[in-house]
Amino acid sequence: MDVSPSHPDFGKLVPCKCRSQGLTHDRLNRLQRLSNLGPLVRLTFDNLIKEGRRPDEASRERFRSAYNRCWEYAQASQGWLVLWGPSGCGKTHLAAAIANERIRVGDPVLFVVVPDLLDHLRASFSPSSEIPYDELFENVKAAPLLILDDLGTQSSTPWAQEKLFQIFNHRYNAQLPTVVTTNRSLDEIEERLRSRMTDPALGKVFEVEERTSPAQERLSADLPELLKGMTFENFEPRGQAVDPKALDSLKNAFKLSRLYAEDPHLWLVLLGTTGCGKTHLAAAVANQVIARGEPVYFVVVPDLLDHLRSAYSPDSKVSYDQLFENVKAAPLLILDDLGAHSSTPWAEEKLYQLINHRYNHRLPTVITTNLALDELDERLASRLADVRVSMLCPITAPTFRATPQCGRIGGKKPPSRRGRGDTETRRRED
Repeated sequence: MDVSPSHPDFGKLVPCKCRSQGLTHDRLNRLQRLSNLGPLVRLTFDNLIKEGRRPDEASRERFRSAYNRCWEYAQASQGWLVLWGPSGCGKTHLAAAIANERIRVGDPVLFVVVPDLLDHLRASFSPSSEIPYDELFENVKAAPLLILDDLGTQSSTPWAQEKLFQIFNHRYNAQLPTVVTTNRSLDEIEERLRSRMTDPALGKVFEVEERTSPAQERLSADLPELLKGMTFENFEPRGQAVDPKALDSLKNAFKLSRLYAEDPHLWLVLLGTTGCGKTHLAAAVANQVIARGEPVYFVVVPDLLDHLRSAYSPDSKVSYDQLFENVKAAPLLILDDLGAHSSTPWAEEKLYQLINHRYNHRLPTVITTNLALDELDERLASRLADVRVSMLCPITAPTFRATPQCGRIGGKKPPSRRGRGDTETRRRED
């Protein structure tokens, strides 16, 4: 203020006129333009679901906690905030909501998607660039509040790593407010960046939603269309000219499977001939649990063994150890067609390790097989038959996929059943 040295306000900083009059429309537009938010100006706390989109309570509580911390950070942005979770979990919405809240009170923010930032830095070396590299880089490093979205999706070149480290290191040393979102596990991020992101003296890491590993995503992908349509509502507990006892076994399997789907615990083992309805009931369990938002890993046993073999390849995106551990620890595992695999020593050993792990830890598991217990590996059979863990549900009804008119193909009988090692024959029968 233009006052004499004896005035009490001499030498003091005061808000400029535009600030004292509140946030004008022109200043709001300018801050939004400089923020680089673009269409993300629409993402605010007002239109964000406070408990996320997952229906299970654990996920809702996790998201609620992240929401509350982001709201607090938006009111007083200090230190660092790292939002971690899979794509689509709401990280970017939370980060953009922080930016829009700070802009609403008149503070400048810079919001950048990490791959785009690196592209802009590269482009600024061009003689035709509107802003020189040094100026752009300094603007990013010194932004009053910097939000880096999607860290880990950039090309990991030495140059990109060096630029990111320079930004992180500058802001870390200067303790400048910074928000980072990433869908990468923290141990996948370069150690120099990770050490600054996770320093508890400067900030906090929030897991917005439990991250599913690539191996789990591979196994927990949507069920095939045919299995998606297999529900308890469209299961008909009747066979093809079955006797009353066989029909009762099918009704009992239906009842037990439906009860299991309501509260999966321990093991449910469905035994019966090919086409008797085992896979339908197992898929119905999966569909009902998935409808509640809970994870289910449904896999046909020969396919599982193929996945494990392919994980040994140098080109595999997931290591064998990671894949096998994820299957062993799945919250609910459904193994369809146990016994239809090629019976090699390696396959028998992997299945024993898997089933023994889930047996010892009492993990919810559904198993279907068209073999009698005495036809299975003795080590597996003993665990499937343990009444302390497993609920055996034999189905004595015959196949009812074919009508009497279509029971023969081209006047020939369907292929006869072979030994348990003949995988191709089993698949043709199925």
